[in-house]
Amino acid sequence: MKLNNIAHKSGFVNIIGLPNVGKSTLMNQLLGEKLSIVTHKPQTTRHRILGILSAPEYQIVLSDVPGYVEDMSYEMHRKMNTYIEESFKDGDILLVMINPGDQTELAPEVLKLIDKSKAYKILVVNKIDLHDSDDVKNTAAQWNEKLAFDETRLMAAETGEGVGELLDTLVAHLPEGPAYYPKDQISNKNVRFFISEMIREQIFLQFRQEIPYSAQVDIEGYTDKEDIIHIDAIIYVNRKSQKYIIIGKNGSAIKQLGIASRKNIEEFIGKQVFLKLHVKVREKWRNNEDLLRKFGY
Repeated sequence: MKLNNIAHKSGFVNIIGLPNVGKSTLMNQLLGEKLSIVTHKPQTTRHRILGILSAPEYQIVLSDVPGYVEDMSYEMHRKMNTYIEESFKDGDILLVMINPGDQTELAPEVLKLIDKSKAYKILVVNKIDLHDSDDVKNTAAQWNEKLAFDETRLMAAETGEGVGELLDTLVAHLPEGPAYYPKDQISNKNVRFFISEMIREQIFLQFRQEIPYSAQVDIEGYTDKEDIIHIDAIIYVNRKSQKYIIIGKNGSAIKQLGIASRKNIEEFIGKQVFLKLHVKVREKWRNNEDLLRKFGY
């Protein structure tokens, strides 16, 4: 396919890294849209989310995958790890994202997949604005000794520093090909998915300890009227005690959760939203195949 005698380019770019390394922040920066949850807590991303960046001459399909879970306590963790393994099968470019000074290693299984991958490999050293330049250089050198990268990029995904240069590199190394998705499509996920993720993000931000990891959000109702959208969302938790924490005294906690979630949803949709939240207890949902399937795993 050619446009004005210029070959059209397209391909899949997969972002791999430790939990909380900044993968979601980078994808959101590249897209100019907030598609992935961003919090300071690890293992926030649970699904493989495709973000589609299109221009007249190219289309980049970005993949934000969960961090690898070595201690797979639940069936949900096994499915999350499967997303990582799948991402190596269709990638044209592989971004391995690390932070200077990280003491935690990538899981051996992931290192093997990176080593075997035939994709164009780019080492992305993130958060350079928060570290000494010597630490950044040493980290890049250590990783280039460990794995054979085609090139290295330094950036601060949070501020956008270096993101434009990375985008230029991605476009330069995309193979020629047609668009995989309509040019106006920004993700493989639907609006309901992103609404549930926005509510789940606020659960991560507002609650502590095990609550965010024990909660799952499902959109039960979505009615788009002329001047307002009515949304019914159910928050599933493992235990009654967790339900009471999310609701809070006299419903105070769930009220704040609803206010913050509705604000983000309205910004995303561009329309007024009436959001109704419910909390239900489903013990051991993270090991329940039927519920996991319902939640899109």
